[in-house]
Amino acid sequence: MTKQILKIEGMHCGACATGIQMILENTDGVKSVHVDYNKNTGEVEFDESKVKLEELLKQVSDLGYKAVPVS
Repeated sequence: MTKQILKIEGMHCGACATGIQMILENTDGVKSVHVDYNKNTGEVEFDESKVKLEELLKQVSDLGYKAVPVS
């Protein structure tokens, strides 16, 4: 399992964070997700053999937000 913290730009409210979290939670290979609107971050734990980080970033982008990994 891989844990990755993401910086998420473009969220305007708690519902934005909830929407992002729901999409990522329903992705095969994702074990857990926590998106924090107040901090503009998301923490994702996922199995890289089932889903790549790039795919998760694209899902967030497809919703209209920008996500980048925090190193």
